[in-house]
Amino acid sequence: MRNKESMNLDKMDTVSMARLVISANHEAVAAAEAAAEDIARAVDAVAEAFENGKRLFYVGAGTSGRLGIIDAAECPPTFGVPYGQVVGIIAGGNERVFKAGENDEDKYESGCDVIKEYGVECGDVVVGVSAAGNAAFVVGAMESAKKLGCVTVGISSNEDTLVLKAADIPILTDTGAEVLTGSTRLKAGTAQKIVLNTITTCAMAKTGKVYENMMINLEPSNEKLKKRVVRIVCEILSCNEDEAVSILDKNGWNIRRSVESRIRPC
Repeated sequence: MRNKESMNLDKMDTVSMARLVISANHEAVAAAEAAAEDIARAVDAVAEAFENGKRLFYVGAGTSGRLGIIDAAECPPTFGVPYGQVVGIIAGGNERVFKAGENDEDKYESGCDVIKEYGVECGDVVVGVSAAGNAAFVVGAMESAKKLGCVTVGISSNEDTLVLKAADIPILTDTGAEVLTGSTRLKAGTAQKIVLNTITTCAMAKTGKVYENMMINLEPSNEKLKKRVVRIVCEILSCNEDEAVSILDKNGWNIRRSVESRIRPC
C-alpha cells in the first residue's frame, strides 16, 4: 500500500520529512502493544525452553534476519547467558548482515537445511520473522523445526501469511503502509525490534536473569559496564562505591555472588 501522508515525500522540506518518518513509528509501538497477549505466549514458551536447557532461534531474511542477530548478540553481555543460547540466523549466511542478497529469502530448502546445520532439536523455540510474511526461507525453517518438535513463533506485519500459518504462536504486528512504500526496514522493522526485545527481556526476567529491574548477570566487559556494575551493587546493598568495589573484588566482579555474599553470608 501507499501511505497517503507521504505522497509528496520527495518535495517536503527536511524538517517535515524527518518528522513524518519519525512519527510513523508510533504505529509500530501501537501494533506491538496490540499483539501483547500473543507476545506473552511466546515469552512463556521461550522461558520454558530456557528452564529445560533449550535454545531460542531467530530466523529471518534481510532486515528481519539482521534484527534477530542483533538481539541474539546482545543477550550474553546483558544477561550473562552463554553464546549459543539465543541464535540469530539470516538467509544467505552471515555475509548478508553487511551485504544484501534479496533472492536468498526465496529458498525454501535452504531454510530447511539451516535447521539441520544449527542442530535445532525438540524443545527449542524457533521464531520466524518476516515483515511481508511469505519468505520461503523462513517458512522452510519453521516447518522443519515444527517436525522436530520445536515450538514455532511467527512474526509478520501482514495477516493470513505463510509465516503466521506455520506458527504455533502467530504474532501479527499490523504497522500499515510505510512512509517509503514497501520499505519494511521502517515501521515494520521497528515493530519487529520491539517484539524481539520484549521476548528476550521478559524470558530472561522469568528465568532469574534479572533482580527487580536490574541486570544481575551483567558482564563488566568495559569501563562503562564496570561502573554500571558498581552502581547496581550500591543500589541493591545500599552501600557506597568503595564498599561495592571491595565486595566485587572478593567475588570476581560477579554481581549475583557479591549480593549473595552479603544477603546470605557464609
